[in-house]
Amino acid sequence: MGKINQKQTTLNESISFTGVGLHTGESVTVTLVPASDNHGYKFQRVDLEGQPIIEADCDLVTDTSRGTTLEKNGAKISTVEHMLAALVATEVDNVLIQVNGPEMPILDGSSIEFVRTIKATGLKELEEDREVFEIPYNIHYQDPENHVEIIAMPVNDYRITVMVDYNSPVLGTQHAALTNMNDFEEQIAPCRTFCFLHELEYLLQNNLIKGGDLNNAIVVVDKAVSQDELDRLAKVFNKDKVEVKKEGILNNLDLRFHNEPARHKLLDMIGDLALVGMPIRGQIMAARPGHASNVAFAKKIKQVIKAENRRKQEGRPHYDPNAKPVYSTKEVMKLLPHAHPFLLVDKIIEIGETHVVGVKNITYDQWFFNGHFPGDPIMPGVLQIEAMAQTGGILVLSTVPDPENYGTLFLKIDNTRFKDRVVPGDTLVMKLELTEPVRRGICIMKGRAWVGDKLVCESELMAQIAKIN
Repeated sequence: MGKINQKQTTLNESISFTGVGLHTGESVTVTLVPASDNHGYKFQRVDLEGQPIIEADCDLVTDTSRGTTLEKNGAKISTVEHMLAALVATEVDNVLIQVNGPEMPILDGSSIEFVRTIKATGLKELEEDREVFEIPYNIHYQDPENHVEIIAMPVNDYRITVMVDYNSPVLGTQHAALTNMNDFEEQIAPCRTFCFLHELEYLLQNNLIKGGDLNNAIVVVDKAVSQDELDRLAKVFNKDKVEVKKEGILNNLDLRFHNEPARHKLLDMIGDLALVGMPIRGQIMAARPGHASNVAFAKKIKQVIKAENRRKQEGRPHYDPNAKPVYSTKEVMKLLPHAHPFLLVDKIIEIGETHVVGVKNITYDQWFFNGHFPGDPIMPGVLQIEAMAQTGGILVLSTVPDPENYGTLFLKIDNTRFKDRVVPGDTLVMKLELTEPVRRGICIMKGRAWVGDKLVCESELMAQIAKIN
């Protein structure tokens, strides 16, 4: 997560859309109003008393049964995903979305009108830099009951791949991918929502699709249908005739793409993941996603964002065991005058002018466990300090041209606290920071060590580098 060399944006001017809500059947107007830096996406129910605001936040989602619904203090707004996908794809960062009803207009069931109108209106740069969350490591989500799997992986742009499989002879297994958001308008935005005929019947029976007119949804016929039923559907939707095409699609629409349903699922996912609250950089791969899993995954990403914020505020380093180290064990051995079994640094993963991060893997066969509580092995605190000192020694030794001729000697240890146990199986990640410039070979460092998210040890160390006789 961090600032990128790009300013936040909003719209050049307000724009409006009018249509019917898919489920309510009521006419609704939505107006996009330019907003200031760091405003983000917010919905406003202008038809309710006090015109309440509902932030586009995954923690405010209360229903995902037929779209994504946000609710705050009793005010609701439904079917938000198509608009949010359009805003993400057109790189609008800040906008107030004013709505005079409980549901966004369905229009043709896609995002294309939103995208085209936003692009025609144009964007205005604001003062603040855009902040983007870069996926720091693989983030997994599974819903075994519904056979859903989603993973986010680190890459330097935003890519999504979706696979859908409804065990339907009509749809079969479909894939869709978006590797460049610039292709959204042409490849994804025109793709319309869809449902199966049995779902349509349920919605009709429960008075839940008042705005459906067979022009804003693809209807997949997944069962044998009698002529009487087709005649009934024609009457409900004011059509002269309704028939089943050979592709298994009701005759209301021709598919815009052979895999239009999968592409629409990808559209939905972009919109739902906007509820994370900031732009994402990463590769998303999803099998059989739906609104519920999208929102659950957005919440998981949001938790990672919070954890990363805490880590940065605490100064806790990120450790990726798959990343190539700055110094391997062999290279550490060349820098430090220590040898097995007293070498307590396995590798260096980060080094700068004033800080260094080292790693020590704690295994059961460590020599000190033989006599230090062998029945309940705990790494001695003094050796945790020694490990931090060795890590800090590498930082200081890296400042001299011939580190093999120098060693580091303790002068003082202050304000040491041991906050948790370090046991076999733990990975000790140690960060040493210079608190003052090195003078006459004397360095003063603040050392902290973590196991996962837990700070286990901290100390202030003073050492001196001296030539080895």
